[in-house]
Amino acid sequence: MKILVLALMLAGFVFGDVDINSASVKELFSLKGIGVKKAETIVSYRKAHCFKNVDEIVKVKGIGKKFLQKNRKSLKVGACKK
Repeated sequence: MKILVLALMLAGFVFGDVDINSASVKELFSLKGIGVKKAETIVSYRKAHCFKNVDEIVKVKGIGKKFLQKNRKSLKVGACKK
């Protein structure tokens, strides 16, 4: 059990925060409650709309406030790349 906890802690250091303005589908998939379809939806939304803050992720269809609450500490917003 201790090894599992340690592995999870190290994974957090390796992956760090996920920048929703530049993360790949694979990186977004690492978030709690995100499958491939939702990750692809976030990337598609981002191509048309740049995120100004993490709260704006709930504007993406299928992403709700519960997702934001679970993942807020893992999310960040970097520079918009359009």
